Amino acid sequence: MKLKFFLFALLGVIATAQAQNTGTVTGKIIEKSNNAPISYATVSLKENGKVVSGVNTDDNGDFSFKNLALKNYTIEIQYIGFRKYIGSVLLNENKKSATVNVSLEEEATQLKGVNIVAERSTIEQKIDRKVVTVGKDLTTAGASASDIMNNIPSVNVDQDGKLSLRGNDNVRVLIDGRPSNIDPAQLLKQIPSTSIKKIELITNPSAKYNPEGMSGIINIILHKNANTGFNGSYSGGITFGETAKYNQSLDLNYKTGKVNFFGNAGNNFGTYFNDGHIQRLDQNVSQKLEISNDNDNYLYKVGMDYLINDHNTLSFYTNQNKSTGTGIVNTDIDYNNGDPEIKNIYQKSRYQGPNETGTYNLAYKHIFKKEGHTLDFEGNYSKTTESQNANFDTQTTTPANAVNSVVYNDYIHENRKLGTLNVDYVNPLNDKTTLEAGAEARITRTENIYNTTNAAFKSSVYTYDTDIYSAYVTFGQKYKKFSYQLGARFESYNVKSFLTPDEKNFDDDYITLYPSAYLTYNLNEKNVLQLSYSRRVDRPSLEQTKPIREFSTPLVTSYGNQELRPQFTNSVEVNYTKTLEKGSITAGVFVRAINDQISRTLRPDPDDPSEKQILGFTNFDHNTAYGFDVSLNYKLTKWWDIQPAIDFSSIKQQGVVFQLDPDTNLSSPKERHVTTSAFNARMNSNFKPTKRLSFLLFGFYRGPVDEIQQRRNEMYKIDVGSRYTLLDNKMNISLRFNDVFNTMKFSFDGIYPYPQTGQFTWESQTVYLGLTYNFGGAKIKKLERKQREDNTNQGGGGMF
Repeated sequence: MKLKFFLFALLGVIATAQAQNTGTVTGKIIEKSNNAPISYATVSLKENGKVVSGVNTDDNGDFSFKNLALKNYTIEIQYIGFRKYIGSVLLNENKKSATVNVSLEEEATQLKGVNIVAERSTIEQKIDRKVVTVGKDLTTAGASASDIMNNIPSVNVDQDGKLSLRGNDNVRVLIDGRPSNIDPAQLLKQIPSTSIKKIELITNPSAKYNPEGMSGIINIILHKNANTGFNGSYSGGITFGETAKYNQSLDLNYKTGKVNFFGNAGNNFGTYFNDGHIQRLDQNVSQKLEISNDNDNYLYKVGMDYLINDHNTLSFYTNQNKSTGTGIVNTDIDYNNGDPEIKNIYQKSRYQGPNETGTYNLAYKHIFKKEGHTLDFEGNYSKTTESQNANFDTQTTTPANAVNSVVYNDYIHENRKLGTLNVDYVNPLNDKTTLEAGAEARITRTENIYNTTNAAFKSSVYTYDTDIYSAYVTFGQKYKKFSYQLGARFESYNVKSFLTPDEKNFDDDYITLYPSAYLTYNLNEKNVLQLSYSRRVDRPSLEQTKPIREFSTPLVTSYGNQELRPQFTNSVEVNYTKTLEKGSITAGVFVRAINDQISRTLRPDPDDPSEKQILGFTNFDHNTAYGFDVSLNYKLTKWWDIQPAIDFSSIKQQGVVFQLDPDTNLSSPKERHVTTSAFNARMNSNFKPTKRLSFLLFGFYRGPVDEIQQRRNEMYKIDVGSRYTLLDNKMNISLRFNDVFNTMKFSFDGIYPYPQTGQFTWESQTVYLGLTYNFGGAKIKKLERKQREDNTNQGGGGMF
């Protein structure tokens, strides 16, 4: 008993002695303008630049640190929308407690609405990505995300809305770091341009990211609201072309206590027109196409964030997309060689069908006491149902005016399910070392049902399923001017496809390592040099593999290739960023080695090799590519800034083409080598004569490109626009005249499988009138949305 009493007494003495040799720091944080307490401000204590401890203020703006060693500390207080406070705290034997009461001063820019948009866009080079902060100059470009993409350096959008990065369309598109079941070309047309905060160009992604996409990743980050109370924004616009197209969106947010509710809805509708002409030169056969698409799209999202406490946040949202459309393709084929036996053909095709995608997301975030130490869990499930009812009416007219009509229908129904479960962990081991790790399970199930009344084809069912399990780890350190990051991603991939009634199946299963490395050297504060390496993969998509007729004219039929292999790319890049007094300049050079490149093919139809062609996909042999890009963001005067950019890419391709012998009327394969080079230049210039009024001038040029099958000719245009701000910066009215001289067109020349030339035009010359209005609004009072704002730590991992 005496021994126990002695031990307890000894422990009490030790505890008392320790308490007497430690100190406390307390304080209160308020707003300077109205003395209101600031809750959830970040308070950090540092010793020699290293974080010793950190807390968040409570609902009354109070904070406290206990059991601190008696030393000199630096105290930093940060809160979004307010200027950072830096002070000093001294604890010693004579002063074991300190009180720090601080009045934070608001930043010059007031937060008055949902979307805080800068006047002009900026470009920043980070360790593994180029970040374009979208300003009002880009949102003036048009109604949707698709409209502004051609204004982004190294990014191009073709007449069908398909994206390419550095001249390559093997690019992965993410929204807030997450994939979508919706086709990117369609999705970008439905996202209002005013909803975009940043666009990240990740041209050489680290092992943290899923490895799909040869040319990299385009991550679109949307605005997120962190204001208390009720607030929102409305945007609407009309595009005048051959007919008017309409778009509108509404963003709403309500934050109270620890709960934040958010939602947005948008829709766009209108009829879009395209015209095409293809001339076959060896037989003087012309093919004219008139295409119209009447689309009606709806996209809405609702969700909530719940701040359990200072260290734990739970979030949920659902994203719903519904679209209906009617596409009409009229094809008129004229044989102009005077042969009385030759018939002319006219085909009218009509495509109709709804498309619905529902996405459900649940996320949990834990923030450890140490600054930057986080753990994220996220589950995501989406289901897409798409139906297409196609009607084909083909009329053949003889020189004697006799008409033979053939009518048939195709029906395609597709179900696609995508489920992902992932975990991401970030641990800054110290102020110079960071460890990141994560894992992911990604399951896709797809069923495609094809029925037809055409006796020449047969109905079928095609299933395409993939199971992907992966885990990654990255490790990075900083040494004064030098920093590095090494990473590796291990992935198990399995794909199974089956076609009935042909009983054709394809199965592929492999385990692959995807390493990455980044080396960064800061020459000085204004000059940064970076070297990076990554290995990536492009897997065949459902559309590329399904051996089902998807598109058809009387002379061209499109099929997928069930036995396509994935293509692998090893990429090395060097990037340079220089900060100027009035702007910045970024430049990059890349080299890629590509194995089994997936490319389009055009070959004669074996059933009618002299007349018809089959459009498909195949794997080409080993190819190499290189290129560079340079962009400048510079403010010439207070009222004039410019953003010129150029990019160049070149790829050595080799593949098999088919060439028709006019004497024997037979086609023979031919191996062809070609260097495909693409050059793009653009200039964005903004003029601001008054605080409320600004003007925009944008020019774009894309040079000619030689490809395996054909040569694409040059394209260019000039846009002009203006914007007027009123109602204390809450309302913006935008006006833009696109393609002023009506010069944009897609034209090509080819000799395989026979000589032909063609041109396609669309409604590139349009006038866009748009309006945005922000309402409600209050100062930011909570932290939970900001903790997920950056998206830097999202989009990678997953859980098994």
